[in-house]
Amino acid sequence: MTSAPSTTAPGLADGGKCLARLSSRSALWTDFQMLLEAGGAAAPDDLRKLVEKDNVLARSSGAARAKLYTELKGRYLLDPANPLFSAFLEEWSRATNEEERALLAFVLLALNDLTVMVISAGWLFDRLRKADSELRVGDVENFLLFACKSEHPEISAWTPSTLRRVAQHYLASVRDFGLAKGGIKKFAVRPALYAAPIRLLLRALRFARIPDHRIIAHDSFRILGIAPGEVVGVFEELNRQGSFSFRQQADIIEISL
Repeated sequence: MTSAPSTTAPGLADGGKCLARLSSRSALWTDFQMLLEAGGAAAPDDLRKLVEKDNVLARSSGAARAKLYTELKGRYLLDPANPLFSAFLEEWSRATNEEERALLAFVLLALNDLTVMVISAGWLFDRLRKADSELRVGDVENFLLFACKSEHPEISAWTPSTLRRVAQHYLASVRDFGLAKGGIKKFAVRPALYAAPIRLLLRALRFARIPDHRIIAHDSFRILGIAPGEVVGVFEELNRQGSFSFRQQADIIEISL
């Protein structure tokens, strides 16, 4: 019997382990975008067929296509039966422009990869808050080494080359998602406020059964440059825009998507 997909995103799981998934390649945002445009709401077998048989991502060999599908699935789930990916697809259809969709994909990646969540909430956040902060590979490596001494000792098992590749591919990825600019030297870009990425985070937090009074000050919003103390203000602004319904009165919090 096939078990039901977990509704707890790895990026939100307490006690989860960081993986070196980005050591092989970056987030593959362009390929993911092309696949979604070719048939993102298809069943998992159909998505595999689009990549491996129909070659919509234009790879030269069957082995390369199979590897690409595996890497995309590891990063982005690619299963409409999974509640998180289903929520992502719904938000994708509601997004109004490519920048919003790029941020939406970044949120999905972080929710599905604890390493991306940890770096983004713990390291990138401060740089998003400062205009044009330079993003250095060595700084990401140092942050991960610090993390391995405290909450994520599994990182200490990574080789120095793995650590560097993760840092390099992470920075290349955040640039692709619009959170950085530049080539060899990269600089942080604070993202604009869009509804779709916020709603996906909200949905994921609810899937994880996090109560609303904790959602309104949750650290995960830091990946979009939003401090916990600013979440209520962001919700109020999106409520004014009609993106979702939010009301807080004394200890009563109402959020309706």
